[in-house]
Parts: sequence; C-alpha cells; structure tokens
Amino acid sequence: MDQSMLQYEQKYWQSGKKYLAGIDEAGRGPLAGPVAAAAVILPQNVDLPEVTDSKKISEKKRERLFDEIYKTALSIGVGVVHEEVIDKKNILQATYQSMRQAVGNLSINPEILLVDGNKADIKHYEQESIINGDQKSLSIAAASIIAKVTRDRMMRQFDIVFPEYGFAKHKGYGTKQHIEAIQKSKATPIHRKSFNPVSHHLPNMAYLQRNRLLGKLGEQLAACKMIRIGHEMVEMNYNVPKVGELDIISKDSDMLVFTEVKTQTGGQGWGEPRWQITEKKRDRIMNAVQHYMDSHELDCDFRFDVAEVILGSGKPQINIIKDGMTGY
Repeated sequence: MDQSMLQYEQKYWQSGKKYLAGIDEAGRGPLAGPVAAAAVILPQNVDLPEVTDSKKISEKKRERLFDEIYKTALSIGVGVVHEEVIDKKNILQATYQSMRQAVGNLSINPEILLVDGNKADIKHYEQESIINGDQKSLSIAAASIIAKVTRDRMMRQFDIVFPEYGFAKHKGYGTKQHIEAIQKSKATPIHRKSFNPVSHHLPNMAYLQRNRLLGKLGEQLAACKMIRIGHEMVEMNYNVPKVGELDIISKDSDMLVFTEVKTQTGGQGWGEPRWQITEKKRDRIMNAVQHYMDSHELDCDFRFDVAEVILGSGKPQINIIKDGMTGY
C-alpha cells in the first residue's frame, strides 16, 4: 500500500504511541439530515491499500471498504448529531459534538487524535489537525469512509419516509431536484430549518391542517424516531385493498415490526392516542399483516408496535410502544 498514507501514523508509532484515532466527518453542507463523525484506531500492521478520501471513491466501493475497515480496525466510534441540534447550535458546533461523541464511543482510549481539517474542539486529548487529512492519513481516510457510509445509509432510510425528495440520490445536498422538491412540498422534519432556502419553506399548522397532512406528518415523525433508535425501514403506507393500510413496516434487529401510528393535536381531549385503536381496527391491521406476510412469502418473527404522536405549538411528542396493541 501507499506508505505516504501512513506518514503521520508511523511518526507517532515510532515515538511509542500505540493507539492513534483518525477523525473525520460527513454532512456539514447538506440542507437535510444529520452530521456524522467517525473515529478509527488502526493496528500497526494495517493493510488497507484501497482506502483513501471517501469523496474520491464510488458509493459501491465505499460500502465494501466500510466492511473491510470494521474487520481491520482495533476500535471504531461513531457520532451522529441531528438537525434540531444543528439548528440550535450551528453546524460547526454540531460537527464538534459529533466528533466528541465518536471519540467517546471508542472502546480503546486513544493516545492521540489525528483530525481532518483546521481544528477540533475535543478537550483532554493530544491531537494534530491535518489539512486534507483524508488524503494524507490512512486513519483519517478510514474515518471519512465510516462517517460517509453511516450518514448515507441513514439518508437512504429517510428516502423511504420522504420519497418525493430524492434523499437516496443526493443525500440531502442542495441539488436542483432537492430545492424544487422543497419549494413544491415544503420542508420535512429532517430539514435544517436554519439553512436557506429551507427557512423560507417551513410548513405551519394551518398549512398542514388545510392540506390534511397531520396524519402523514405523524407517520413521518414516528418513522424518523424509529430510524434514530436503530430500526431499518422496509416500507411506508402498505395498502391492502378493501382491508386497510399498514403505516410503517420496519426491522428491529431480526424482528419484523408493524407499527400503527396515531396522531393528534394537543388539547383534543381524546386521551392517549393509542386508545383510538378499536377492536375493529386491530382486526383490520391483523388481516393486512397476514396479507403482507403471505404475499411476500415470509415466515419470521414479528410484532405490533404503536406510535403515539402529539402535535402542538412546541416540539412534537413521540412515543414508540413495543407490542403496543397487546393487552388493551
């Protein structure tokens, strides 16, 4: 492999330091989605000749190298900071936070940090900042791939939730297609509200009510929370003619999960949203699930969850209840 990619690592290894963490981020520039960072500690006998700056290799190759890095590295830590923090703190501070999370999630305490860029606000660690570090340090290049693939996978998940925006293609960056979608359909919950032109296309409650979008928004909010807690989206709004619709189908590890979403606005006085699921509604959901399992020839464990979403003037309240249709 290109030994110049190990020049910084060799310098510190030869000085007696064993655990060096390369750090890089992905997602500072997009209009939507999180910023992600990774910290990677490689062994001294590392052999990853194809690893370089993630921006210079194809998506397919990044996915393959992602797996190779995980097999090779001594430790990997990942940090993800979502849009609400980006809007509250600004993208620079959110990026620093994601880097601190990544370092904190390492299973080995690093002796030095090699950071891509000018600086990183990570206290209590010796560190060296390297301009274009993902082209000069193998540890940083590996971190750039881990951060990029982690974020891209999340954006492909969000594409299932918001198919009209094209997130799987542009990953939230401000392409012409993306901006036109924002202008046509307004911003989604994962858009960065402090970024232009997003800030000019934010939906308000009147808009959502007028266009009968409150139920759809509730489903989207529930799906976004499920992605954040580790679910893999399979399908949204699966419709069985004359039977009913399955709001969200996802995987939680090896478990297939069917989630019914109930949304209400604050002050409606209906009690907890899940109490809106009548026995007749449960029967229709069960029949729809049976249709889905049969049509996809599935024979696996599954469960029924309920998502409660309460919308109001403040932050939406989202509660995911495992096995939520059992026992009432």
